[in-house]
Amino acid sequence: MFGYTGVSSDVTAAKKGGEIDLESGDVLYPGIGFGENQLRWGFIRKVYGILSAQILLTTAISAATVLYTPINDLLRGNSGLLLFLIFTPFILLWPLHIYQQKHPLNFIFLGLFTASMSVTVGVSCANTEGRIVLEALILTSAVVLALTGYTFWAAKKGKDFSFLGPILFTSLFILILTGFIQMFFPLGSTSVAIYGAISAIIFSGYIVYDTDNLIKRFTYDEYIWASVTLYLDVLNLFLTILRMLKQEN
Repeated sequence: MFGYTGVSSDVTAAKKGGEIDLESGDVLYPGIGFGENQLRWGFIRKVYGILSAQILLTTAISAATVLYTPINDLLRGNSGLLLFLIFTPFILLWPLHIYQQKHPLNFIFLGLFTASMSVTVGVSCANTEGRIVLEALILTSAVVLALTGYTFWAAKKGKDFSFLGPILFTSLFILILTGFIQMFFPLGSTSVAIYGAISAIIFSGYIVYDTDNLIKRFTYDEYIWASVTLYLDVLNLFLTILRMLKQEN
């Protein structure tokens, strides 16, 4: 189905050899069959491959936005264009969700979505000292790797994080509402620091929740949507850490 070589032979071997070895480091979670385990690992590798490409594209476009002065000046001097670019990813989410299983439209919309998100990230980085951007990048990478590793380890031990869904959704709604309120009633420095810390905790929770969904619940046809959710988790965590570090300096 996905072009993974050796899956059928692995399934045949599993039927001949019996149950999967639960002590093996490759088992994703207790109770999963050998064939399903191999297919799921292939799916996970595919999603992380797409996610890596998104992050590389974001890095390249952000770097161009920061280092190429004409682009930076254009965005700074044209608030209408900047506002359009900010709302473009939200607009592209609809066709991306509709056509997520239709190749090549899914990759076309994914590329447009990633590029539009990358420009807004580039603008945020352009208005921030380079040292702070590097610190935010290092901290984000460390947090993402730690949380991802923990979620895979916890899933193997039989832990489930599906209960986080309603909690995180409600927290995110309150976070967005508070952000809108700040536009009209600016908060003090202490409140802004607390808001940033809570935001970082929420997006860290989403990394755990969506990684758990990647391991157990996303179907094999949802590789585009799985990569989008993880990409947004990582990007939002990075921007939150960036704002927090910028506030402190």
